[in-house]
Amino acid sequence: MTETRMETAIEIAKEAGQFTLQYFDNPQLVVERKKDGTPVTAADRGAENLLRRRIQEMFPDDTILGEEFPVKEGTSGYRWILDPIDGTKSFIHGVPIYSTLIGIEYNGVSEIGVIWIPALNVGVWAEKGKGAWQYHPQSTDPLPAHVSNTDKLSDSLFLTSEVATFHQMNRTDAYLELEKACRLTRTWGDAYGYYLVATGRADVMVDPDLELWDIGPFPVIFQEAGGYFGNWNGEPDIFKHEGIACNPTLLKQVLAITQKYPSSRPQ
Repeated sequence: MTETRMETAIEIAKEAGQFTLQYFDNPQLVVERKKDGTPVTAADRGAENLLRRRIQEMFPDDTILGEEFPVKEGTSGYRWILDPIDGTKSFIHGVPIYSTLIGIEYNGVSEIGVIWIPALNVGVWAEKGKGAWQYHPQSTDPLPAHVSNTDKLSDSLFLTSEVATFHQMNRTDAYLELEKACRLTRTWGDAYGYYLVATGRADVMVDPDLELWDIGPFPVIFQEAGGYFGNWNGEPDIFKHEGIACNPTLLKQVLAITQKYPSSRPQ
């Protein structure tokens, strides 16, 4: 029986995540620097190669976009967006909150998303129209995933990936306003933070500078979890190199801050 893309995405996200664990917290891990200065390892490249092979075997006509290798063009209308290790900086320092990300679009519309956190053995996934689900090792079956019901920023937990990025994007004041408005601020960052928001454990996540593979699975996950993912102007797109994730009640309050600070990055 042919697997669906949803089943395949969950299966290979877990497989690639398991592959990364042989390198995780390994003192012999070699860290290289890409042209943009960001770190990369054999775990990143090996995991993406694994994902690409599995997709090619199952769905050879699909397009594949990944962080580490050139685009593989397809003709089916489906596009897989891959980040084999989202949070490489956490990974190379032995911090277990890195993720494997898979997003699937059909004709440009987000249809399927998976966030898998291999070192913690937890994750969240969604398929358009079929709800969002989370896996936790203490539960036999997947559980429904839903954003929080917090209705005031003053009661909220605000997350971001890296404070320095706000400075680099000339958006320091946006960070300071958000920090002041929210009850608690933490840098439990990258996709792990979005996992926390999608499952109601945190309330708001805001990042000022993102790449497409950083956020490929988020639109459908947050839509199906009853929340919002989109840009700093309240538009649900993934092409402005920035992101907000929160529940609908908090969105207006977050936008009242973020809309004052346009991006300095060329679009």
